Amino acid sequence: MTATILAEHAASADAAGRTLNARDYKTLSLSALGGTLEFYDFVIYVFFATVLGALFFPIDMPDWLRQLQTFGIFAAGYLARPLGGIVIAHFGDILGRKRMFTLSIFLMAAPTLVIGLLPTYASIGVAAPLLLLAMRVLQGAAIGGEMPGAWVFVAEHVPARRYGFAVGTLTSGITGGILLGSLVAVAINTHYAPAEVNDFAWRIPFILGGVFGLVSVYLRRFLHETPVFQELAGRRSVARELPVRTILREHRGAVVFVGLLTWVLSAAIVVVVLYTPTYLQKVHHVPAALALQANALATLTLTLGCIVVGWATDRLGTRAVMLIGWGGLLVTSYLFYTSLPGTPASLVWHYGLVGFFVGTIATVPIASVRAFPAPIRFSGLSFAYNMSYAIFGGLTPVILTLWLQKDPMAPAHYVGTLAVLGLLLALLPMASRGYPMRAAPKA
Repeated sequence: MTATILAEHAASADAAGRTLNARDYKTLSLSALGGTLEFYDFVIYVFFATVLGALFFPIDMPDWLRQLQTFGIFAAGYLARPLGGIVIAHFGDILGRKRMFTLSIFLMAAPTLVIGLLPTYASIGVAAPLLLLAMRVLQGAAIGGEMPGAWVFVAEHVPARRYGFAVGTLTSGITGGILLGSLVAVAINTHYAPAEVNDFAWRIPFILGGVFGLVSVYLRRFLHETPVFQELAGRRSVARELPVRTILREHRGAVVFVGLLTWVLSAAIVVVVLYTPTYLQKVHHVPAALALQANALATLTLTLGCIVVGWATDRLGTRAVMLIGWGGLLVTSYLFYTSLPGTPASLVWHYGLVGFFVGTIATVPIASVRAFPAPIRFSGLSFAYNMSYAIFGGLTPVILTLWLQKDPMAPAHYVGTLAVLGLLLALLPMASRGYPMRAAPKA
């Protein structure tokens, strides 16, 4: 396997010269739509965690223990990500990107639909939380294959000169799933009384997510296998041994690089987007409605930020955008957390601003996809990304909860520290250089 490291936008001459065509836009739109719906399916659980805890555990269980077990089931989805990602990516490097790309969304949609139809503890006793746990494990396995698979699938389709924009736009679609989940949760809780939510309305978001996910499975039938995998299969250059063996033997540096970048990404998403609404309510006593509204705006600016960041990398280069973006996240995160609680206007404005710079996470897949050569690209990215996210994504809430006992500025310090790590990673050669999307032909 060649060890030649080529320039940032290296690709075949014909691919480098063209712009996005109708087929590229179809690939990008269907991939982004599927990513939005799949990530919605994965995160909608957290927006209804309190209701699920009351329905799937004994009514006489202490509230703290009920919430602990409810979020423990949520965390099980993170723990299942590496295994699902490794298995799906393994077959993606052997059988093709498209097949596994379609399978991952089916594995997410079906369990989501089942959760919406599950009987509660009052009906079937302890089997209810066990079934809920099983569905979350399947969801975790699916998301472990979906995100790396989506990034690889789109990156191998589009021309080199639009590589950053395409990956950034796809990432915005994935983060849009969080926004969709937030908006649906607000709508359900606004339209229905609490008793109605506990009775039946909590099922609606899960059933909708499952149905829309199955529609996405059908739509992905119209996608084409990536040109890169077709070339590999034509030359019989697909991975022969278990790709993870090759990765750990020959690409340990790339695994560490991608793993550390993923840590930065997980800090931005888990802390700023998922953890902060609860932090605002518990620590600064911000009304729940205001916290959710501000969070919705921050998630919207995050989604837009991913597109801007992707567009900018095609023009300025990945390193320059990483330096600007992670530096901006460092400054705006301290601006946001030090100004709390502030006025409602300042809260919303500052949260939206830091949300925009969280969009710098789009540089993570932009740099990470090309960190591995084509024959083991899917497996390499999936292994490094999912192992890191399982560790740091799962530990971050625990770290912050303990840290907050000592310092109310813990979220700012955590995000700021990881933003500095992002700046340091931007200085490494791998941040701006990598393998070409297409493998070099055999001599």
